[in-house]
Amino acid sequence: MIASILKHLRANGEQLDSEISQALNIPMAQLKTHVAQLSASGDVICCKVTRFIEGKKIEGISCRLSCDLPAPARGRKPGVKKDPNADNKYPE
Repeated sequence: MIASILKHLRANGEQLDSEISQALNIPMAQLKTHVAQLSASGDVICCKVTRFIEGKKIEGISCRLSCDLPAPARGRKPGVKKDPNADNKYPE
């Protein structure tokens, strides 16, 4: 069961516990115990979230893989621009 949860998160990314429960046909109470085990072992990172979807308040636990880092942004990175007068910092 734990392997199927990890496989689902690898395939679909971050999801709420209710979405995982519905996709894998696992009762919510059983899913919460498995997610707690995964979180304790460090395989999954979880946090409590509140979302408002079409005016409905939905509270749940957001889960994602602990090794799932966002890709770095493409293109130029911000940095220090070279000052054209930097060579004349100490005039004689």
